[in-house]
Amino acid sequence: MSKINKGRMTAPFNEKQVVFLIGMRINNWLAVHRWVPVFMAMGRMLPELYKNPSLGFKSYEMAIGRTLILVQYWSNTEQLIEYAKMKDSEHLPAWRAFNKAAQKSSAVGIWHETYEVQAGASENVYHNMPAFGFGKVGRLEPAVGKRNSASQRLSR
Repeated sequence: MSKINKGRMTAPFNEKQVVFLIGMRINNWLAVHRWVPVFMAMGRMLPELYKNPSLGFKSYEMAIGRTLILVQYWSNTEQLIEYAKMKDSEHLPAWRAFNKAAQKSSAVGIWHETYEVQAGASENVYHNMPAFGFGKVGRLEPAVGKRNSASQRLSR
């Protein structure tokens, strides 16, 4: 079990961050043979990313439901795009297989969104939480004094 950081914490950032949201939506629960391969492909990519820090991947959080969501944290957009195009990565074969399968069935959908967050343009707070999100990829500090409120953390 992860260590709980007691109290209110924040992870301020003084450099640009990249937040990449990616996921899949199960449109037909009965078409297990269509959506399980998509789910398993992501399961192969994450260990590859963790084993190779030079790719720029930092960490992720996941929420599972009809729509599976992974919130990923990357060093920069260039490395994210470079990974997506790498011929020897887990991503490119999975992407090609999905595109081929998607022509035959709409049982599963995939999506992604990329956000470049400029330095000082985000804020976060974690209360009685283990390291999570930006708090997992940054340095946690007590959310007190000038870091007490969201507007203060955004320097407004």
